[in-house]
Amino acid sequence: MKWAFFGTTDFAAIILQKFIQNNFLPSLVITNPDKPTGRKKIITPPPVKIVALQNQLKIWQPENLNLENPNEDKYDFGFLAAYGKIIPPQIINLFPLGIIVAHPSLLPKYRGPTPLQSFILSGEKETGVTLFLMDEKIDHGPILAQKTISENEINLEEITYQTLHNKLAEISADLFLEIIPKFLAHQITPIPQNEKLATYTKKFTGEDAFILEEDLKKAIENGGNEAIIINRKIRALNPEPGVWTMKNGKRIKLLKAKMVDGKLKLIQIQKEGKKPEFNSQI
Repeated sequence: MKWAFFGTTDFAAIILQKFIQNNFLPSLVITNPDKPTGRKKIITPPPVKIVALQNQLKIWQPENLNLENPNEDKYDFGFLAAYGKIIPPQIINLFPLGIIVAHPSLLPKYRGPTPLQSFILSGEKETGVTLFLMDEKIDHGPILAQKTISENEINLEEITYQTLHNKLAEISADLFLEIIPKFLAHQITPIPQNEKLATYTKKFTGEDAFILEEDLKKAIENGGNEAIIINRKIRALNPEPGVWTMKNGKRIKLLKAKMVDGKLKLIQIQKEGKKPEFNSQI
């Protein structure tokens, strides 16, 4: 069978790399165009393209899926993870078996762009990944499989966005490789999502990641619920949009922290115009 992989970010690159390691290679990799990054605006390929190039896979980088047609090749199904563009119906319909999507939450909970951050901020006890068949709505299609991870497998007091990101990418790849033989043999019945249980996430901004100096001081000196909330923010919203505070008119990034005896302890900060510092206080 011929199949296409849609993905752009590090999350998708981890999955693609694992597919390749298991000799399950896509016939086509569809990813976003190269774009300028960093202060010098250097044109940089997305992580998925780098993996595809390293493994000599066919690549397509459309600016607009609505306006462009992949080519005359036919593909039986697609797989999508962290692609970054809306897939129009005419593209979905090109795949007779549909497009399987990997989403890092237990759908219908945490639909949308920030399920990992939203989970860490919530303080909930379990999360996981969902594989579902794409339809015209965002994170809405019927579920093929789910894998749950709980506080027995992750340290909810210390888990960071990056750690959870990598873990759920690996689990997504493993789950797909586990179910794909049954899916291709038509032995899986997709289950509609329960709309009554649906929750939605939003993109977080620098304003969401701002911590008042007085709140930070209370969290460090007195602990309590304020310390728990700020600790979750630091773990969830770094590296993007980046947690920060202000002191004496200077911006200070709060990069790492942990809870010690019920109080917040800063592990790494970065003062404006300076390099990151370990075990420094503001």
